[in-house]
Amino acid sequence: MKHLPLSLAAAALLRTTTAQQPLNESDILGTLDDLISSLDGSVGNSTIDDVYSYVSDQAQAGLQAILKYIFPEQYWSYGRSPPVYPTPVGGNDPAWQEAYAQASALVAELDNTQLASLTLGSSDTRGCSGFIDPVAGFPGMCLQDNEKGVRGTDQSSGFPSQLSIGASWNRSLALERAQFLGREFKALGANVLLGPVGGPIGRIARGGRNWEGFSNDPYLSGQLIAPTVTGIQESVIACVKHWLFNEQETNRNPFAFGFLGYFGNQAVSSNVDDRTTHELYMWPFQDALAAGAGSVMCSYQRANNSYGCQNSKLMNGLLKGELGFQGFVVSDWYAVHTGIAANEAGLDMVMPSSSFLTPESLAEAVNNGSVSAERLTDQATRILAAWYRFAELEEPGLNQHEDTNAQAEDVESTLLQGAIEGHVLVKNTEGALPLDPSSTDTLNLFGYDAIGGLNTSAEGFLLYDMGLANTQKYEDGRIFTFIDYYLQAGDILPDPHAGPQIALDGTILSGGGSGAVKVAWSISAHDALASRARTWNQTLHTQFVGQKPTVKAPDAPGIRDEYSDTLVQNVASQCKNTIVVIHNAGVRLVDTWIENPNVTAVIFAHVPGQMNGEALATILYGEQSPSGRLPYTVAKTEADYGDLLSPSLPSAETPLYPQSTFDEGLFIDYKHFIQQDIVPRYPFGYGLTYTNFTYSNLSMRLAEGATTSALPPAFQSSNTTTALPQGGNPALFDHLATISVQITNSGLVAAAEVAQLYIEVASSDLPLALRGFEKKLLIPGETETFSFPLRRKDLSVWDVGQQEWVLSKGPHGVKVGKSVGEILVQGTLELE
Repeated sequence: MKHLPLSLAAAALLRTTTAQQPLNESDILGTLDDLISSLDGSVGNSTIDDVYSYVSDQAQAGLQAILKYIFPEQYWSYGRSPPVYPTPVGGNDPAWQEAYAQASALVAELDNTQLASLTLGSSDTRGCSGFIDPVAGFPGMCLQDNEKGVRGTDQSSGFPSQLSIGASWNRSLALERAQFLGREFKALGANVLLGPVGGPIGRIARGGRNWEGFSNDPYLSGQLIAPTVTGIQESVIACVKHWLFNEQETNRNPFAFGFLGYFGNQAVSSNVDDRTTHELYMWPFQDALAAGAGSVMCSYQRANNSYGCQNSKLMNGLLKGELGFQGFVVSDWYAVHTGIAANEAGLDMVMPSSSFLTPESLAEAVNNGSVSAERLTDQATRILAAWYRFAELEEPGLNQHEDTNAQAEDVESTLLQGAIEGHVLVKNTEGALPLDPSSTDTLNLFGYDAIGGLNTSAEGFLLYDMGLANTQKYEDGRIFTFIDYYLQAGDILPDPHAGPQIALDGTILSGGGSGAVKVAWSISAHDALASRARTWNQTLHTQFVGQKPTVKAPDAPGIRDEYSDTLVQNVASQCKNTIVVIHNAGVRLVDTWIENPNVTAVIFAHVPGQMNGEALATILYGEQSPSGRLPYTVAKTEADYGDLLSPSLPSAETPLYPQSTFDEGLFIDYKHFIQQDIVPRYPFGYGLTYTNFTYSNLSMRLAEGATTSALPPAFQSSNTTTALPQGGNPALFDHLATISVQITNSGLVAAAEVAQLYIEVASSDLPLALRGFEKKLLIPGETETFSFPLRRKDLSVWDVGQQEWVLSKGPHGVKVGKSVGEILVQGTLELE
């Protein structure tokens, strides 16, 4: 009993501290007397454990009060994401059972230290982004960036970015690109390709990694991520990232310690409601999981005020529970801020290493009961099952390789076609394009992005000096630049032979960071146009010198570029036929010069990879008609985006725990513009070709045997007693109806049309939602039927109360056209 007075004193102290009442000595003493009096008659009849339990409860209540009063920001900034425990155990999906049987057999032969080593990243000299050490029967695992090509290696390809594939609206192209990607990773000894990207989806226009995703629309993103996963996993494991709500780069990590004058700053918290989570941010991930993805990467930032890689709701509840994920969850690099808590929340693998656990300490945690043996076994089994199913390597495996050319002989056509179809023609007046070689004597080429080669291939990973000019202004007036970011890591002017080098003007092949790629060779715009000029006996004049092109690090400083805009205006003032080509990593405003009559054509070229120049020349000279369509909306002014323009920053109310509350819900990109009645410069889905198309004969029919019950049959998403297959309730993917339309090429040039289906879902507040698209090449005069199969999920809404997808009954508006802003035929689909 000798420690009881101290415990009582602590409890009294805590109980007297409330949000409305400061610490007061007399109140503390009075409360202590009251507390002792309340125990006086019962201590003799109670065990010491009862007394301490009572005191502990009082202390806990008091602790909550202290936090509310003294640290209100911290109190409201942690633990708000609902807890979901324990982690669901994998191995229930029939498609995975053989791999799980193999994995379980190996796991049974390993001790806890060996099992723990499978879950913790280790150092590596092979060039892998992340590495898992070998154990008996398992040669180790190499995880490597990225979705655009094998990072940091020679003799591999620089593929078109996901944004370019998003602009292609071409599922087959997404599959072909992914097949070649996977083969190159396998040839160079990687087991896991750290991609594709399902998030960010592009919530904010200035998002620094928007170019890594396919589209701002969840349906389009999901339709392209599924074949991408399929193609990659013909060779290696696909790691779908970043789960979940990773929508800004600014404050994604708690890196700016002390910068704002406080002792530390935590990562931003993305605060998202349940319906928006399901209908927007989870949507493409569900399609990726249904396609069989073997790995998922959790994200840096906090989600509803719990860090993404220790968020049990996101990993245990939604990913492994509702969506039945069978593979393993790996952390983003250095995204783990705890040890055992992350394991229990559903994290399976820590990368690139753990600051909190070693194989020995994790094994000891299992031995003493801090971590269940079942959880560690499940972690190791999930990792090995994915390896057995998708990524066993032939010789030389993970050993040091001889100089290997990973590029297949036939990859070039896919690289070129991907680059071509990612170009979007948004303006073409007075027949400016295609160029007529017989009437074009001279071409003048301007801009920093036209050349390639010499100074765009610094050794190793690139550090672009333009990125250092990025700044972020905080509410209190402080300016944080990307220089500050690098100063935290080391010298801003490193020895040229000891670290990253600087690349200046040149063709943009890819973005930076984990999305960077080094290519074996590339064709710049200058090279390709010079070749055409020689063929047609034209004169090519060039001017390349640039200053600071727009960059995406960490978030874009804006969605326009003053230098580039001035260049266009200066050129257009002297040239009556000015054709503007923009290599853009997302939304790019053009309002300062787009109405200039001398600007006769504009192409959004996106991030096309190593065949960028050849692709551009192919379009400019009419060797192939442009067929890309915008996978996002282009506004007239920055103000049109409202709160969806810029990242959320720390505020006076939340200086240490910045908050980003997604108040707009489902209304991002074109849904925002429709809801706010804002006319954009170029609507979602927009793009021109060199011909014309006519639409006719819209038809609608329910699928034979389709079930139109309100709740999906088979499994229910909320059923926690029956294990779901990977991807969640399979009934959500049932074919429910088909919409079709006939389209005729009524022009004079062969071209591909992208027909788009938008639905006004009954009983939903969404104005329009993309729910289908098809792309076909038509020769002049040819008529084809374009069809759009609708799944149950496509016509359902997420019911928060029932925690279920509910099929909307009543009239569904059906609209088909060339973009969300150009609907050409429409009707009504009735569901009873």
